[in-house]
Amino acid sequence: MVVVGSQWGDEGKGKIVDWLSHRADVVVRFQGGHNAGHTLVIDGKTYKLSLLPSGVVRGKLSLIGNGVVVDPWALLDEIDRIGKLGVKITPDTLRIAENVCLILPLHGVVDRAREAARGGNKIGTTGRGIGPAYEDKVARRAIRLCDLTDRDLLATKLDDLLLHHNALLTGLGAEERFSRDEVMAKLDEIAPKLLPYMDPVWRTLNEARRARKRILFEGAQGAMLDIDHGTYPFVTSSNTVAAQAATGSGFAVGQIGYVLGITKAYTTRVGSGPFPSELHDEIGKLLGERGHEFGTVTGRPRRCGWFDAVAVRQAIKTGGIDGIALTKLDVLDGLEKIKVCTGYRHKGAVIDYLPSSPRAQAEIEPVYETIEGWSESTQGARSWADLPATAIKYIRRVEELIEAPVALLSTSPEREDTILVHDPFID
Repeated sequence: MVVVGSQWGDEGKGKIVDWLSHRADVVVRFQGGHNAGHTLVIDGKTYKLSLLPSGVVRGKLSLIGNGVVVDPWALLDEIDRIGKLGVKITPDTLRIAENVCLILPLHGVVDRAREAARGGNKIGTTGRGIGPAYEDKVARRAIRLCDLTDRDLLATKLDDLLLHHNALLTGLGAEERFSRDEVMAKLDEIAPKLLPYMDPVWRTLNEARRARKRILFEGAQGAMLDIDHGTYPFVTSSNTVAAQAATGSGFAVGQIGYVLGITKAYTTRVGSGPFPSELHDEIGKLLGERGHEFGTVTGRPRRCGWFDAVAVRQAIKTGGIDGIALTKLDVLDGLEKIKVCTGYRHKGAVIDYLPSSPRAQAEIEPVYETIEGWSESTQGARSWADLPATAIKYIRRVEELIEAPVALLSTSPEREDTILVHDPFID
């Protein structure tokens, strides 16, 4: 099964993937880089992951697929950091696709220089080099993990890479430049630590499938940040929809089963870009405070707003989502009235989808439906019987609007505070 975000990321995928991973045999990352941030809370201990699949915390076989871009230094630092929390990671539990593309120090420099040059028109990237690394992949000049085994080839490829990036840095007015010897020395140092994890991940996945293992694909970011289907250009540099699970890992697309979309009970977004249901009032501030809405990776405060059923429904249609895991319902506790965006008003007409034009996205206004709130607490609820009737009514209305069922309901960051409605591994 595949787990993806159905909004602008930060929907609580880490907790849900962890909840599911104890029943999985293999957990796979298939896109993004260390711009992702998944937070797990297990027995009161907090684990913050960026590149590592969430399954590593439970000792599951964890794979980083070819669709990911890997910063070797960030990855090894994360392995060391998680190790200090008692989780030992070895090539027996973690494997990295041999054809994965690497993020080099120059990528971050280019990323930040380009954002600075944009002035007030920033995309809102994390500045970690993910975009430039994906650009190199498409331009066929990327350094891949397997290249570290062939020093002569690596030297030739670095010449090609630096020809492009040093010229780009000059054009951006940046002071820093990179030499082949400098980059080669860094890679020579890191290679012995990284290469033991190298693996033909596609083959490992095929063997797991033939052995009828339960495979969990863990997405990063969210559908509205997809490079094709998101709010372009304010998007990430990879495809975040479920179809990428096959392409980004070498897994047979026809073998993918259930697709679970992680969906927050309200809406948040980090960085620049359109956000139709954003709130700039006290309720928006309240949602941010209650939901602890700060980016796992960047620490940036998230913009908050009412639940946008239009965007989620569109994500469900474009992403092939079978059901959703509704998270952070407890953040809405105590609100007398709750609004849900059911459409957009654009140039006098009401439309039921998010248009692709950036100008149209900036012009649309939300059309709201008001739903009765509840005064009781839903935090920690583990069954429908623990939920207020009005909270259940809210959930049912969300299901109607997004045209998909709620398969899981999360009522706190704790793993056990989860209500299973439909079993994604069986349904």
